Amino acid sequence: MHIASVGTAFPPFRYTQSDIAQALVERWGDKLPEPRLLTRLHANCGVDHRSFVYPLEHYPTLKGFTQTNNAWIEAAVALGQKCIAASLEGLGITETDIAAIFFASVTGIASPTIDARLINLLPFPTHVKRTPIFGLGCVAGAAGIARASDYLRAFPDQIVLLLSVELCSLTWQDDDQSIANLISTGLFADGAAAVILAGDEAAARNPSLTGPRILATRSTFYRNTQHIMGWDIGDNGFKIVLSPDVPKVVIENLKTDVDAFLTAQNLTQADIATWIFHSGGPKVLEAVEQSLSLPPDALAPSWKSLRDHGNLSATSVLTVLEDYLKIHPGNPGTYSILAAMGPAFCLELVLLRW
Repeated sequence: MHIASVGTAFPPFRYTQSDIAQALVERWGDKLPEPRLLTRLHANCGVDHRSFVYPLEHYPTLKGFTQTNNAWIEAAVALGQKCIAASLEGLGITETDIAAIFFASVTGIASPTIDARLINLLPFPTHVKRTPIFGLGCVAGAAGIARASDYLRAFPDQIVLLLSVELCSLTWQDDDQSIANLISTGLFADGAAAVILAGDEAAARNPSLTGPRILATRSTFYRNTQHIMGWDIGDNGFKIVLSPDVPKVVIENLKTDVDAFLTAQNLTQADIATWIFHSGGPKVLEAVEQSLSLPPDALAPSWKSLRDHGNLSATSVLTVLEDYLKIHPGNPGTYSILAAMGPAFCLELVLLRW
């Protein structure tokens, strides 16, 4: 199984971190007992710029879950089209060649799902298989690649699409001035990514589909950690659940699980040339670096994605993967680990060989 390409798309309204913080201070007014706390938390998120589907002044006009979710559907379809087109460019294939679609998002809901709506707009096959994924949150980018590779192991002559669209700005809660929500509004942003993956037989027929090969994957579930991260879903939509214990879980578990995964493949950390990690935030990336004893700049593309785009939930690790494919490809024969963690709490690991 090969990762052939990644295409990304971002909405048009791009702001500096300080502009976003100031807009929220003005929006929430007297609801904020200490406005400087919001400004300080935003400044410590490791983010320089973020992109949103609407101008900042438009968000207060969205009232209730119905309006925000309808906005999510409309924008998700538009961004999905853009990144699908970007992912197909230069491969010598079109939507008609896609046998299966995996769609991941945790920032809105729809039935028919976004992938179904895109099939009505683009020339996907009538018999294309669909697997919508909701609820995995930040881990879904890595998990989507893993589940797509499972599919291609069974159907090596086929080509599949993984699509992730996350519009985190549409989940902001005006009546929640908790520390978790202040951090969330300073960290998360909007974006989309599409990944084209090809089975071994499909890649053999079309060299353009040959990219880093997926050798193995592993899912790990940490029991009794559901309080760490996720949504509290109510009448007003998605309220963030975000515990300060996330870095602690990373430090306590990541190295043991990575080492066990690599041992099963007769490898060690010394064999891994590059680490493609989800840009979860500065404390999460620091915890990854500490747990794995990584050298300086080992996660540089992850830190860059965080600075340039913020945390895009499931989409983030795919933007980091795009950076490696287009700017920092591995040398032939070298190994990479692609990884993300998310609600449950859980970990997804993908072993790649260039």
